[in-house]
Amino acid sequence: MPKRIVPLSELQVRNVKPASKDVKIFDGGGLYLLVTTSGGKLWHFKYRFEGKEKKLTFGPYPEISLSRAREKREDARRQVAEGIDPGELKKAQKAARTAEAENAFEVVAREWHGKFEKTWSAVHAATIKDRLEKEVFPWIGKRPIDEIKAPDVLKILRRMESRGALDTAHRVRNHCSNIFRYAIATGRAERDPAADLRGALPPVKNGHMAAPTDPKDVAPLLRAIDGFQGLFVVKCAMQLSPLLFVRPGELRHAEWSEIDFENEQWNIPGEKMKMKEPHIVPLARQALDILRALQPLTGFGRYAFPCNRSSLRCMSENSVNAGLRRLGFEKTEITGHGFRAMARTILDEVLQVRPDFIEHQLAHAVRDPNGRAYNRTAHLADRRKIMQTWADYLDGLKAGAKVLPLKKGAQS
Repeated sequence: MPKRIVPLSELQVRNVKPASKDVKIFDGGGLYLLVTTSGGKLWHFKYRFEGKEKKLTFGPYPEISLSRAREKREDARRQVAEGIDPGELKKAQKAARTAEAENAFEVVAREWHGKFEKTWSAVHAATIKDRLEKEVFPWIGKRPIDEIKAPDVLKILRRMESRGALDTAHRVRNHCSNIFRYAIATGRAERDPAADLRGALPPVKNGHMAAPTDPKDVAPLLRAIDGFQGLFVVKCAMQLSPLLFVRPGELRHAEWSEIDFENEQWNIPGEKMKMKEPHIVPLARQALDILRALQPLTGFGRYAFPCNRSSLRCMSENSVNAGLRRLGFEKTEITGHGFRAMARTILDEVLQVRPDFIEHQLAHAVRDPNGRAYNRTAHLADRRKIMQTWADYLDGLKAGAKVLPLKKGAQS
């Protein structure tokens, strides 16, 4: 006849002393307390499942009291009776918690930052990290990234907007969008909720990249440029600035040898680019017409936009901005660099162009999930269509076509 086990008492559990070897004291029903030689006390549950003897650890005493250990034992015995292995269930639950922690927004965001920071300047990398730590992580950092919705991100952006940090809010939205896209690429999310917030914030109007981003304000600017009465070379540069939206330094350093009329593109070598990667700018029909009109005047020399005093040098960095000032536009309204912001906003929020296509055309550092830079021909066919659509859209604005308003909450 098996030996009857007398249930333990709380006093007995509390006062049991370690021996020269580990000791097991049983409470019954498979529950026992393991007392180690060092004085540790651990609750274990012994059970049989599918003919095999198994063991499950409940935790240490006194963190797990005698009464709590008995509750855990009864739960485990019910699971066995229902055909569930409590040990395997515990492992599965632990794995699920681990996966949830690994997929938390902050974990994914820091992984994204670590993957790409080598492609940024040290200052830029530190700025992005600081924004995420101060503006984003306290609110959604611990949440699984695939559970975060657009309203959750919008609340974060609204907090920044309410204190006047509108520009930062726009940049944080872009950071979050990049993080969500990275999560999609690495299999931890299915969509980018930050993309749904395009147009949810008012545009930034002023700054060193000042530009009109509302289509109704773009038309008079384009018509004024077409009516410019200064140097023809400067006028052409001003007309190409909104069409091509390259950086001003890239435009004024353009060389005729880089213009491929046959393939309708401008091939900018890497050494001229901010990211030191070669870049292709598809040339819409309107851009080609401007360049063909300019070629008889400057085509004999190296630069498409030479200096007025010497064809051996390109035009001054102030030429386009000076032309805009001559037309009566203040530096708080438009700068040569501002045409990039103008194109980016309208392509995104009005014409609904995919953000990654826009980033490619802006020659920003768009990279794959492994940190490799996409080559200069990435999405080239799509970018050709986008550049022609953009040029046609600008022509429509100049001709007085009905202006589409900036969309709110536009879908990606």
